Amino acid sequence: MVKYFCHNTDIRSTWDHVVSAFWQRYPNPFSTHVLTEDVVYREVTADQKLLSRRLLTKTNRLPRWAERFFPAGISRCVYIIEDSIVDPVNRSLTTYTWNLNHTTLMSVEERCVFHESREQTATTQLKREAWISSSIYGFSRPVQEFGLARFKSNQGKAMKGLEYTLANLQGEAPQRLLRDTVKDASEKAKEAAIVATMKATTLAAVPQKPQQFV
Repeated sequence: MVKYFCHNTDIRSTWDHVVSAFWQRYPNPFSTHVLTEDVVYREVTADQKLLSRRLLTKTNRLPRWAERFFPAGISRCVYIIEDSIVDPVNRSLTTYTWNLNHTTLMSVEERCVFHESREQTATTQLKREAWISSSIYGFSRPVQEFGLARFKSNQGKAMKGLEYTLANLQGEAPQRLLRDTVKDASEKAKEAAIVATMKATTLAAVPQKPQQFV
């Protein structure tokens, strides 16, 4: 049994600005639980799509009832993989994220598609989907209910964080923002690769999904 969540919303900003804000949204006052973000892989394909994989580290504050499922001393941080595709031709940004650790307690997979609206000018349509599951025998249903409630709360904060970043970008030329953002991200990727490699070593024993790039 898996809990499914789907939500559609219109972002009152151009697609160029939204994509630029996506790469610059951390840190922000609404996402203080995000501790680190590192680029693990980046490539521009022959058809000009930008493929990226990032490793995010987030805090994981648990309710008291969930403490019984965690051995003493286990990390309370969650490691998350984020795959993304920027398609400038079709004007879309697709992301897919999932947690690497604590998957027995809860596994959360999320897919977001940011697409330029064809009906409304200066508007970006966002479709957000999530699949929440748990492998704890006898407790999977309440854990999934809790996970769904927390996900809804977190996605609301994520939207506020994106809007906060967008507000700071207002007045900038969107095309330049997108170009410079991709350029800066590519330059930083080399530096981040060293840090990401060190972190990946600590996660070597954790089963990982194959490369997605949805």
